Amino acid sequence: MNRCIALFVGLLVATTAAAQTTAFINVNVVPMTSEMLIAQQTVVVSNGVITALGSVDETPIPKGAKVIDGTDRFLMPGLAEMHAHVPAASSDNLDRNFSLYVANGVTTIRGMLGQPSHIGLREALDNGTVFGPHLVTSGPSFNGRSVAGANQARQMVRDQHRTGYDFVKIHPGLTAEEFEAIAETANELGMPFAGHVPVAVGVARAQQLGMATIDHLDGYFAALLPVGSDGFGGYGGFFDVMLAAQLDAGRIPEIARATADSGTWNVPTEVLVEVRINATPIAELRSQPGMRYMPKDTVERWVAAKEALLAERDFNPEVAALAIELRRRLILELHKAGAGLLLGADSPQVFNVPGFSLHQELAALVAAGLTPYEALRTGTVAVAEFLDSNAGAVAVGRDADLVLLNANPLEDIGHAHRIHGVMLRGTWYSADSLAKRLARYVDHED
Repeated sequence: MNRCIALFVGLLVATTAAAQTTAFINVNVVPMTSEMLIAQQTVVVSNGVITALGSVDETPIPKGAKVIDGTDRFLMPGLAEMHAHVPAASSDNLDRNFSLYVANGVTTIRGMLGQPSHIGLREALDNGTVFGPHLVTSGPSFNGRSVAGANQARQMVRDQHRTGYDFVKIHPGLTAEEFEAIAETANELGMPFAGHVPVAVGVARAQQLGMATIDHLDGYFAALLPVGSDGFGGYGGFFDVMLAAQLDAGRIPEIARATADSGTWNVPTEVLVEVRINATPIAELRSQPGMRYMPKDTVERWVAAKEALLAERDFNPEVAALAIELRRRLILELHKAGAGLLLGADSPQVFNVPGFSLHQELAALVAAGLTPYEALRTGTVAVAEFLDSNAGAVAVGRDADLVLLNANPLEDIGHAHRIHGVMLRGTWYSADSLAKRLARYVDHED
Protein backbone atom coordinates (compact mmCIF):
# COMPACT_ATOMS: atom_id res chain seq x y z
CA MET A 1 0.00 0.00 0.00
CA ASN A 2 1.61 3.30 -1.03
CA ARG A 3 1.68 6.36 1.21
CA CYS A 4 -1.22 8.18 -0.48
CA ILE A 5 -3.52 5.14 -0.29
CA ALA A 6 -2.55 4.59 3.35
CA LEU A 7 -3.37 8.20 4.16
CA PHE A 8 -6.77 7.91 2.44
CA VAL A 9 -7.58 4.72 4.36
CA GLY A 10 -6.57 6.39 7.62
CA LEU A 11 -8.83 9.34 6.92
CA LEU A 12 -11.72 7.04 5.97
CA VAL A 13 -11.33 5.04 9.18
CA ALA A 14 -11.17 8.22 11.25
CA THR A 15 -14.29 9.65 9.55
CA THR A 16 -16.23 6.41 10.03
CA ALA A 17 -15.23 6.23 13.70
CA ALA A 18 -16.24 9.84 14.29
CA ALA A 19 -19.64 9.24 12.68
CA GLN A 20 -20.42 6.36 15.07
CA THR A 21 -23.20 7.18 17.55
CA THR A 22 -22.58 5.88 21.05
CA ALA A 23 -24.91 5.83 24.05
CA PHE A 24 -23.76 5.42 27.64
CA ILE A 25 -26.77 3.93 29.44
CA ASN A 26 -27.70 4.24 33.12
CA VAL A 27 -24.43 5.97 33.94
CA ASN A 28 -23.56 8.28 36.83
CA VAL A 29 -22.30 11.54 35.34
CA VAL A 30 -19.52 13.58 36.95
CA PRO A 31 -19.98 16.75 34.86
CA MET A 32 -17.11 18.70 36.52
CA THR A 33 -18.96 21.98 35.87
CA SER A 34 -19.75 21.82 39.60
CA GLU A 35 -19.14 19.38 42.44
CA MET A 36 -22.09 17.10 41.83
CA LEU A 37 -23.08 13.66 40.63
CA ILE A 38 -26.03 13.08 38.28
CA ALA A 39 -27.26 9.53 38.68
CA GLN A 40 -28.83 7.16 36.15
CA GLN A 41 -28.28 9.13 32.98
CA THR A 42 -28.10 8.38 29.28
CA VAL A 43 -25.35 10.24 27.45
CA VAL A 44 -25.44 10.18 23.65
CA VAL A 45 -22.38 10.98 21.53
CA SER A 46 -22.45 11.54 17.77
CA ASN A 47 -19.78 12.90 15.45
CA GLY A 48 -17.42 13.43 18.37
CA VAL A 49 -19.82 15.65 20.35
CA ILE A 50 -22.20 15.01 23.25
CA THR A 51 -25.64 15.42 21.69
CA ALA A 52 -27.93 14.34 24.53
CA LEU A 53 -27.78 13.94 28.29
CA GLY A 54 -30.78 13.09 30.43
CA SER A 55 -32.58 10.61 32.62
CA VAL A 56 -32.24 7.00 31.50
CA ASP A 57 -36.06 6.74 31.59
CA GLU A 58 -36.62 9.76 29.35
CA THR A 59 -33.69 9.91 26.91
CA PRO A 60 -34.10 7.76 23.79
CA ILE A 61 -31.27 5.66 22.41
CA PRO A 62 -30.69 6.49 18.73
CA LYS A 63 -31.27 3.62 16.33
CA GLY A 64 -28.05 1.77 15.52
CA ALA A 65 -26.12 3.36 18.37
CA LYS A 66 -23.30 1.48 20.07
CA VAL A 67 -24.52 0.92 23.64
CA ILE A 68 -22.17 0.99 26.63
CA ASP A 69 -23.56 -0.13 29.98
CA GLY A 70 -22.82 2.53 32.59
CA THR A 71 -24.56 0.82 35.50
CA ASP A 72 -22.60 1.50 38.70
CA ARG A 73 -20.02 3.37 36.65
CA PHE A 74 -19.03 7.03 36.49
CA LEU A 75 -18.53 9.18 33.38
CA MET A 76 -16.20 12.16 33.62
CA PRO A 77 -14.24 14.33 31.16
CA GLY A 78 -10.87 13.17 29.92
CA LEU A 79 -7.81 14.52 31.72
CA ALA A 80 -5.12 16.83 30.39
CA GLU A 81 -1.36 16.52 30.93
CA MET A 82 -0.31 20.15 30.77
CA HIS A 83 3.43 19.52 30.92
CA ALA A 84 4.31 16.72 28.54
CA HIS A 85 7.44 16.07 26.49
CA VAL A 86 6.66 14.73 23.04
CA PRO A 87 9.28 12.92 20.93
CA ALA A 88 9.69 13.58 17.23
CA ALA A 89 6.87 12.38 14.98
CA SER A 90 9.20 9.69 13.64
CA SER A 91 10.24 8.40 17.08
CA ASP A 92 9.78 4.75 18.03
CA ASN A 93 8.58 5.99 21.43
CA LEU A 94 5.73 8.10 20.09
CA ASP A 95 3.03 5.41 20.03
CA ARG A 96 4.22 4.03 23.37
CA ASN A 97 3.80 7.42 25.06
CA PHE A 98 0.52 8.27 23.36
CA SER A 99 -0.93 4.84 24.18
CA LEU A 100 0.08 5.26 27.82
CA TYR A 101 -1.63 8.64 27.97
CA VAL A 102 -4.91 7.44 26.50
CA ALA A 103 -4.98 4.23 28.55
CA ASN A 104 -4.75 6.42 31.64
CA GLY A 105 -7.62 8.66 30.59
CA VAL A 106 -5.47 11.50 29.25
CA THR A 107 -7.12 12.98 26.17
CA THR A 108 -5.13 16.25 25.85
CA ILE A 109 -1.44 16.98 26.27
CA ARG A 110 0.54 20.21 26.13
CA GLY A 111 3.94 19.57 24.60
CA MET A 112 6.52 21.72 26.38
CA LEU A 113 9.49 21.19 24.09
CA GLY A 114 8.22 21.48 20.55
CA GLN A 115 9.93 20.84 17.23
CA PRO A 116 8.94 21.23 13.56
CA SER A 117 7.54 17.69 13.24
CA HIS A 118 4.95 18.49 15.91
CA ILE A 119 3.03 20.82 13.59
CA GLY A 120 2.11 17.96 11.26
CA LEU A 121 1.74 15.59 14.20
CA ARG A 122 -0.86 17.85 15.79
CA GLU A 123 -2.92 17.69 12.58
CA ALA A 124 -2.44 13.94 12.20
CA LEU A 125 -3.72 13.37 15.72
CA ASP A 126 -6.79 15.50 15.10
CA ASN A 127 -7.71 13.80 11.82
CA GLY A 128 -7.11 10.33 13.25
CA THR A 129 -4.19 9.19 11.12
CA VAL A 130 -2.09 8.96 14.30
CA PHE A 131 -3.49 7.48 17.52
CA GLY A 132 -3.16 9.68 20.58
CA PRO A 133 -4.47 12.63 22.57
CA HIS A 134 -5.07 16.16 21.35
CA LEU A 135 -1.77 18.03 21.16
CA VAL A 136 -1.06 21.63 22.08
CA THR A 137 2.54 22.37 21.21
CA SER A 138 5.20 24.97 21.86
CA GLY A 139 7.97 25.69 19.45
CA PRO A 140 11.65 24.98 20.17
CA SER A 141 12.82 26.33 23.51
CA PHE A 142 13.92 29.92 24.18
CA ASN A 143 16.93 29.64 26.49
CA GLY A 144 20.38 30.98 27.22
CA ARG A 145 21.91 28.97 24.38
CA SER A 146 19.27 29.45 21.69
CA VAL A 147 18.79 33.21 22.12
CA ALA A 148 21.51 35.80 21.62
CA GLY A 149 20.05 39.21 22.29
CA ALA A 150 16.68 40.94 22.32
CA ASN A 151 16.45 41.44 18.56
CA GLN A 152 16.94 37.75 17.86
CA ALA A 153 14.41 36.91 20.58
CA ARG A 154 11.77 39.09 18.89
CA GLN A 155 12.41 37.50 15.51
CA MET A 156 12.23 33.99 16.94
CA VAL A 157 8.82 34.73 18.43
CA ARG A 158 7.58 36.05 15.08
CA ASP A 159 8.96 33.01 13.28
CA GLN A 160 7.28 30.57 15.67
CA HIS A 161 4.00 32.43 15.45
CA ARG A 162 4.13 32.33 11.65
CA THR A 163 4.96 28.61 11.71
CA GLY A 164 1.83 27.93 13.74
CA TYR A 165 3.06 26.83 17.15
CA ASP A 166 0.52 27.32 19.93
CA PHE A 167 2.80 29.02 22.43
CA VAL A 168 6.39 29.95 23.28
CA LYS A 169 8.41 27.79 25.71
CA ILE A 170 10.72 29.58 28.14
CA HIS A 171 13.77 27.79 29.56
CA PRO A 172 16.46 29.10 31.95
CA GLY A 173 19.36 31.31 30.98
CA LEU A 174 17.61 34.26 29.36
CA THR A 175 18.61 37.80 30.29
CA ALA A 176 15.97 40.20 31.56
CA GLU A 177 16.19 42.13 28.28
CA GLU A 178 15.70 38.98 26.19
CA PHE A 179 12.75 37.85 28.28
CA GLU A 180 11.07 41.23 28.04
CA ALA A 181 11.55 41.24 24.27
CA ILE A 182 9.94 37.80 24.06
CA ALA A 183 7.05 38.87 26.28
CA GLU A 184 6.38 42.11 24.43
CA THR A 185 6.44 40.45 21.01
CA ALA A 186 4.35 37.48 22.11
CA ASN A 187 1.77 39.77 23.69
CA GLU A 188 1.57 41.85 20.51
CA LEU A 189 0.90 38.67 18.51
CA GLY A 190 -1.50 37.16 21.03
CA MET A 191 0.82 34.17 21.51
CA PRO A 192 1.14 32.79 25.07
CA PHE A 193 4.57 32.25 26.61
CA ALA A 194 5.08 29.73 29.38
CA GLY A 195 7.52 27.53 31.27
CA HIS A 196 10.44 28.46 33.51
CA VAL A 197 11.14 31.79 35.19
CA PRO A 198 14.65 33.02 34.35
CA VAL A 199 16.71 33.94 37.42
CA ALA A 200 17.35 37.39 35.95
CA VAL A 201 13.60 38.05 35.74
CA GLY A 202 11.91 36.64 38.84
CA VAL A 203 8.32 35.60 39.46
CA ALA A 204 6.86 39.08 40.03
CA ARG A 205 8.24 40.51 36.79
CA ALA A 206 7.27 37.42 34.78
CA GLN A 207 3.71 37.78 36.02
CA GLN A 208 3.72 41.52 35.34
CA LEU A 209 4.69 40.81 31.74
CA GLY A 210 1.79 38.38 31.30
CA MET A 211 3.40 34.95 31.50
CA ALA A 212 0.67 32.41 30.74
CA THR A 213 1.90 29.62 33.01
CA ILE A 214 4.74 29.18 35.43
CA ASP A 215 5.68 25.50 35.46
CA HIS A 216 7.22 23.56 38.37
CA LEU A 217 6.55 26.53 40.72
CA ASP A 218 9.86 27.72 39.29
CA GLY A 219 11.15 30.90 40.91
CA TYR A 220 8.76 30.90 43.87
CA PHE A 221 11.32 29.73 46.42
CA ALA A 222 13.72 32.48 45.32
CA ALA A 223 10.87 34.97 45.63
CA LEU A 224 10.20 33.77 49.19
CA LEU A 225 13.72 34.42 50.42
CA PRO A 226 13.78 37.08 53.17
CA VAL A 227 13.70 40.70 52.11
CA GLY A 228 17.27 41.90 51.70
CA SER A 229 18.50 38.54 50.45
CA ASP A 230 20.68 38.61 47.34
CA GLY A 231 17.97 36.58 45.62
CA PHE A 232 19.94 33.38 45.38
CA GLY A 233 20.60 32.07 48.90
CA GLY A 234 23.55 29.89 47.92
CA TYR A 235 23.20 26.29 46.73
CA GLY A 236 19.60 25.78 45.66
CA GLY A 237 19.63 22.36 44.04
CA PHE A 238 16.74 20.99 41.97
CA PHE A 239 14.23 23.87 41.61
CA ASP A 240 15.77 25.59 44.65
CA VAL A 241 14.58 22.91 47.09
CA MET A 242 17.66 23.37 49.28
CA LEU A 243 16.62 26.96 49.98
CA ALA A 244 13.61 25.71 51.94
CA ALA A 245 15.06 26.35 55.41
CA GLN A 246 15.85 29.96 54.47
CA LEU A 247 12.42 30.94 53.19
CA ASP A 248 10.02 33.39 54.76
CA ALA A 249 7.09 30.95 54.67
CA GLY A 250 4.80 33.55 56.20
CA ARG A 251 4.80 35.34 52.84
CA ILE A 252 3.29 32.38 50.95
CA PRO A 253 -0.29 33.74 51.15
CA GLU A 254 0.95 37.14 49.94
CA ILE A 255 2.70 35.74 46.88
CA ALA A 256 -0.29 33.52 46.18
CA ARG A 257 -2.62 36.54 46.16
CA ALA A 258 -0.22 38.41 43.86
CA THR A 259 -0.26 35.45 41.48
CA ALA A 260 -4.05 35.39 41.45
CA ASP A 261 -4.15 39.13 40.76
CA SER A 262 -1.70 38.77 37.87
CA GLY A 263 -3.75 36.13 36.04
CA THR A 264 -0.75 33.84 35.60
CA TRP A 265 -1.57 30.13 35.97
CA ASN A 266 0.66 27.51 37.58
CA VAL A 267 1.45 23.93 36.55
CA PRO A 268 3.09 22.67 39.77
CA THR A 269 4.39 19.29 38.47
CA GLU A 270 4.67 18.42 42.16
CA VAL A 271 5.25 14.73 41.53
CA LEU A 272 8.30 15.57 39.39
CA VAL A 273 9.98 17.30 42.32
CA GLU A 274 8.83 14.94 45.05
CA VAL A 275 9.93 11.77 43.30
CA ARG A 276 13.38 13.26 42.75
CA ILE A 277 14.04 14.41 46.31
CA ASN A 278 11.88 12.28 48.62
CA ALA A 279 13.06 9.29 50.64
CA THR A 280 11.19 6.65 48.65
CA PRO A 281 13.59 3.73 48.08
CA ILE A 282 14.71 3.34 44.48
CA ALA A 283 13.60 -0.31 44.51
CA GLU A 284 10.06 0.88 45.28
CA LEU A 285 10.20 3.47 42.49
CA ARG A 286 11.34 0.79 40.05
CA SER A 287 8.25 -1.29 40.84
CA GLN A 288 5.60 1.41 40.75
CA PRO A 289 2.70 1.01 38.29
CA GLY A 290 3.56 1.70 34.68
CA MET A 291 7.30 1.20 34.95
CA ARG A 292 7.02 -2.12 33.09
CA TYR A 293 6.14 -0.23 29.91
CA MET A 294 9.30 1.86 29.87
CA PRO A 295 12.51 0.60 28.21
CA LYS A 296 15.02 -0.85 30.64
CA ASP A 297 17.72 1.62 29.64
CA THR A 298 15.32 4.51 30.32
CA VAL A 299 14.59 3.22 33.82
CA GLU A 300 18.32 2.83 34.48
CA ARG A 301 18.90 6.46 33.44
CA TRP A 302 16.16 7.51 35.85
CA VAL A 303 17.80 5.55 38.65
CA ALA A 304 21.15 7.19 37.91
CA ALA A 305 19.58 10.66 37.86
CA LYS A 306 17.98 10.23 41.29
CA GLU A 307 21.13 8.72 42.76
CA ALA A 308 23.22 11.60 41.41
CA LEU A 309 20.91 14.23 42.90
CA LEU A 310 20.83 12.55 46.32
CA ALA A 311 24.64 12.31 46.24
CA GLU A 312 25.19 16.02 45.64
CA ARG A 313 27.47 17.38 48.35
CA ASP A 314 25.01 19.91 49.77
CA PHE A 315 21.85 17.81 49.44
CA ASN A 316 20.09 17.51 52.81
CA PRO A 317 17.16 15.06 53.11
CA GLU A 318 15.63 17.00 56.03
CA VAL A 319 15.61 20.22 54.02
CA ALA A 320 14.20 18.27 51.07
CA ALA A 321 11.31 17.07 53.25
CA LEU A 322 10.69 20.68 54.32
CA ALA A 323 10.75 21.75 50.67
CA ILE A 324 8.00 19.25 49.86
CA GLU A 325 5.93 20.56 52.78
CA LEU A 326 6.38 24.19 51.67
CA ARG A 327 5.62 23.44 48.03
CA ARG A 328 2.40 21.71 49.07
CA ARG A 329 1.52 24.71 51.25
CA LEU A 330 2.17 27.00 48.29
CA ILE A 331 -0.11 24.91 46.05
CA LEU A 332 -2.90 25.10 48.61
CA GLU A 333 -2.51 28.85 49.11
CA LEU A 334 -2.51 29.45 45.35
CA HIS A 335 -5.76 27.49 45.18
CA LYS A 336 -7.29 29.39 48.11
CA ALA A 337 -6.31 32.71 46.55
CA GLY A 338 -8.06 31.81 43.31
CA ALA A 339 -4.89 31.52 41.24
CA GLY A 340 -5.30 29.13 38.32
CA LEU A 341 -3.84 25.65 38.73
CA LEU A 342 -3.39 23.22 35.85
CA LEU A 343 -2.65 19.50 36.06
CA GLY A 344 0.76 18.40 34.86
CA ALA A 345 3.33 15.81 35.87
CA ASP A 346 6.18 16.53 33.42
CA SER A 347 6.19 13.19 31.66
CA PRO A 348 8.10 11.25 30.62
CA GLN A 349 10.69 12.30 33.17
CA VAL A 350 12.54 10.63 36.01
CA PHE A 351 10.15 7.91 37.27
CA ASN A 352 7.26 9.82 35.67
CA VAL A 353 5.61 7.36 33.27
CA PRO A 354 3.20 9.04 30.82
CA GLY A 355 -0.36 8.89 32.12
CA PHE A 356 0.47 6.97 35.29
CA SER A 357 2.34 9.95 36.74
CA LEU A 358 -0.63 12.23 36.14
CA HIS A 359 -2.66 10.17 38.61
CA GLN A 360 0.21 10.48 41.06
CA GLU A 361 0.04 14.24 40.53
CA LEU A 362 -3.67 14.18 41.34
CA ALA A 363 -2.84 12.36 44.57
CA ALA A 364 -0.16 14.97 45.37
CA LEU A 365 -2.69 17.78 44.91
CA VAL A 366 -5.07 16.06 47.30
CA ALA A 367 -2.19 15.56 49.76
CA ALA A 368 -1.60 19.32 49.52
CA GLY A 369 -5.16 19.96 50.71
CA LEU A 370 -7.35 20.06 47.60
CA THR A 371 -10.48 17.93 47.53
CA PRO A 372 -10.73 15.24 44.84
CA TYR A 373 -13.12 17.47 42.88
CA GLU A 374 -10.74 20.45 43.11
CA ALA A 375 -7.81 18.30 41.99
CA LEU A 376 -9.76 16.84 39.05
CA ARG A 377 -10.86 20.32 38.06
CA THR A 378 -7.21 21.28 37.36
CA GLY A 379 -7.14 18.65 34.61
CA THR A 380 -10.61 19.17 33.13
CA VAL A 381 -12.70 22.35 33.21
CA ALA A 382 -9.75 24.51 34.26
CA VAL A 383 -7.81 23.31 31.22
CA ALA A 384 -10.77 24.06 28.96
CA GLU A 385 -10.92 27.56 30.40
CA PHE A 386 -7.19 28.10 29.97
CA LEU A 387 -7.05 26.71 26.42
CA ASP A 388 -10.49 28.06 25.45
CA SER A 389 -11.36 24.55 24.27
CA ASN A 390 -14.68 22.72 24.00
CA ALA A 391 -13.71 19.73 26.15
CA GLY A 392 -13.30 19.45 29.91
CA ALA A 393 -16.93 18.80 30.93
CA VAL A 394 -19.74 16.30 30.42
CA ALA A 395 -22.48 18.47 28.91
CA VAL A 396 -24.46 18.70 25.69
CA GLY A 397 -22.42 20.36 22.97
CA ARG A 398 -19.07 19.52 24.53
CA ASP A 399 -16.42 17.45 22.75
CA ALA A 400 -16.68 13.76 23.58
CA ASP A 401 -13.32 13.21 25.27
CA LEU A 402 -14.49 11.12 28.20
CA VAL A 403 -13.43 8.51 30.75
CA LEU A 404 -15.73 5.81 32.16
CA LEU A 405 -14.70 4.77 35.67
CA ASN A 406 -15.60 1.81 37.85
CA ALA A 407 -15.79 3.92 41.03
CA ASN A 408 -16.63 7.48 42.07
CA PRO A 409 -13.58 9.79 41.76
CA LEU A 410 -15.23 12.44 43.95
CA GLU A 411 -15.04 10.06 46.90
CA ASP A 412 -11.42 8.98 46.41
CA ILE A 413 -8.95 10.45 43.96
CA GLY A 414 -7.52 6.97 43.41
CA HIS A 415 -10.79 5.99 41.77
CA ALA A 416 -9.89 8.22 38.81
CA HIS A 417 -7.48 5.46 37.84
CA ARG A 418 -10.08 2.68 37.88
CA ILE A 419 -10.72 3.03 34.16
CA HIS A 420 -13.35 0.96 32.35
CA GLY A 421 -12.73 2.69 29.04
CA VAL A 422 -11.87 5.94 27.30
CA MET A 423 -13.68 7.90 24.60
CA LEU A 424 -11.35 9.99 22.46
CA ARG A 425 -12.76 12.24 19.73
CA GLY A 426 -16.02 10.30 20.00
CA THR A 427 -14.41 6.88 19.52
CA TRP A 428 -14.73 4.31 22.31
CA TYR A 429 -11.74 2.29 23.53
CA SER A 430 -12.39 -0.33 26.22
CA ALA A 431 -9.82 -0.87 28.96
CA ASP A 432 -9.19 -4.33 27.52
CA SER A 433 -8.42 -2.96 24.05
CA LEU A 434 -6.09 -0.36 25.52
CA ALA A 435 -4.34 -3.00 27.63
CA LYS A 436 -3.75 -5.08 24.50
CA ARG A 437 -2.33 -2.00 22.81
CA LEU A 438 0.09 -1.50 25.70
CA ALA A 439 1.06 -5.18 25.92
CA ARG A 440 3.47 -4.78 23.00
CA TYR A 441 5.51 -2.34 25.09
CA VAL A 442 6.04 -4.50 28.17
CA ASP A 443 9.85 -4.40 28.43
CA HIS A 444 10.09 -6.00 31.86
CA GLU A 445 7.90 -6.91 34.81
CA ASP A 446 7.34 -4.46 37.67
